[in-house]
Amino acid sequence: MSTVVLYSYFRSSCSWRVRIALELKEIEYEYKAVHLVKGGGQQNADDYKVLNPMAQVPSLTIGDKVLTQSVAIMEYLEESYPSRPLLPQDTFQRFKVREICEIIGSGIQPLQNLSVLKQFEESKQKDWASKWIVKGLIALEKVLEGSSGKYCVGDDITLADCCLVPQLYNARRFEVNVEQFANVARVEKNLEILEPFIKAHPNRQPDCPPELAA
Repeated sequence: MSTVVLYSYFRSSCSWRVRIALELKEIEYEYKAVHLVKGGGQQNADDYKVLNPMAQVPSLTIGDKVLTQSVAIMEYLEESYPSRPLLPQDTFQRFKVREICEIIGSGIQPLQNLSVLKQFEESKQKDWASKWIVKGLIALEKVLEGSSGKYCVGDDITLADCCLVPQLYNARRFEVNVEQFANVARVEKNLEILEPFIKAHPNRQPDCPPELAA
């Protein structure tokens, strides 16, 4: 069996998505920390950019295979490790999962990413990030009105749930009141008590600063 290695930063929401998927699928993996701030950002090192030309986390290696981009990585894991499915069988429900992943992964997260925030003065970063997070969560709340059961899409955990929890952590970092979105908050409460989500949390990661660790 090929060794699985995740290049991750403890608070990266994109890395966190993949950690949740790995835990849900019970895939053993080695954790390699890539600090996004220290020394100008270890993701910018030449040797890391050989692995990930976009100089981002996460990257996942499985033997000699190199995978980047979190949603693409999760889709690969879904196809390669099908025993614990994270996409529904129903075609329309599979679409709903992917729709939610896109809202979060393309419509919210990039606008509050570290590389974007660095383009603003520090005093303006929170207002910028919170504005776009709220816009995205308003849309997500509307989608969940029709798609959610216990979780984002029905009563089974999917890739959408892997994306939801990390984004809400980031929302709170930028002082967004998540509880104003009733469906979003309800689904989060159902997910955050589950062991795979607990194990994937930033404060459980080896590169989490001691003052934040669980």
